[in-house]
Amino acid sequence: MPSVDIKYPRTDFPEDLECHPLLVVDFAKVKAGDEAEIDQLYNACTNLGFFYLKNHGIDDLTEPMFEMGKSTFSLPAEELLPFEQGDGGMSAGYKFAGSTNVDAHGNVDTVQFINVAKDDALAYPEVRQRTYPQTVNDRMSTVTNFIRTSDNVLQTLMEVLEPRIGLPKGTLAALHKEGDISGSESRVILKSAPGDKNYKAEGVDADGNPAAAIGAHTDFGSFSMLHGRGCGGLQVLPPGTSKWQHIRPLPGHAVCNVGDTLAVYSGNIFKSNIHRVVPPPPPQNQDERWSLVYFIRPGFNNPLTPLSDKSEIIRAHAEKDPAMQALPKGETAGSWFQRRIKLQRAKNRTGPETWAQSRGTEHAPAVA
Repeated sequence: MPSVDIKYPRTDFPEDLECHPLLVVDFAKVKAGDEAEIDQLYNACTNLGFFYLKNHGIDDLTEPMFEMGKSTFSLPAEELLPFEQGDGGMSAGYKFAGSTNVDAHGNVDTVQFINVAKDDALAYPEVRQRTYPQTVNDRMSTVTNFIRTSDNVLQTLMEVLEPRIGLPKGTLAALHKEGDISGSESRVILKSAPGDKNYKAEGVDADGNPAAAIGAHTDFGSFSMLHGRGCGGLQVLPPGTSKWQHIRPLPGHAVCNVGDTLAVYSGNIFKSNIHRVVPPPPPQNQDERWSLVYFIRPGFNNPLTPLSDKSEIIRAHAEKDPAMQALPKGETAGSWFQRRIKLQRAKNRTGPETWAQSRGTEHAPAVA
């Protein structure tokens, strides 16, 4: 049974480990309209696409979400199976460790998680996408509070960025409307510790190194906000480099990043950067790793294309950007999301080409 008796925040992340520095954004200042802080946010989103976010008001909501995850992951496998994501492209629900590929070689992930769709949480007890284990239903008010608060934070970030890229106020909010079926969701993730009955060891990559716990990818949606318990493992691949770099966990700071759909809507002014999760550095690699994410994603029916008709700044940038010119024609936010979910499932793998077909804006043959 998973335990959550380790004291957090942890303090044993190696001080001497080389880590990639991230800009720090103060959400309270952003919300108050501080132009210098909004500039800081803009700079983060247009460079690496990752940043620390402090004073976001969500810290008190994370532990109840971890408790929901603990209760859910403690259920017998046969009770979780009816709520499994499945292989058809749905993200909401439970995911067993080992059910998705993490690279082109067929290695599988080593984490379990429970996703709750924003649509289901805000409409509960109405079912918009799917049903959930009773451990989730019993705590749906906790989930709803976390989702609504997180969604408001990320909506605010998008709103203050609109003038910087020439978008009329409310353009991005209209693409992320409450009530529109979307991929927005909360996720509680657990990588079990060695010796636990649910522990799954990493495979081996082409170079003989341990494979990632969660494979190299860009996020499917617009913004992601990650909360941890002081445990490392998140790595980024900065543009123009071939060396993965750790992100140092900071108490009281969420790690936020731009995802594919916001990158596309902005004409790739905002960067959706590739990242992965690996076993944390010693001594943390001997313990379980808990994390909590909220992903905000557009309504499924929205076309996925640069908002060039809304902004001359976006149009000019998109016309010169090779990635924007190479986007699949006719893609929607829903087809982008569901294709990537479906083709990462291990049961849907036919060969290395399946991994390539599951890629988003990060796709490059050199990145496995």
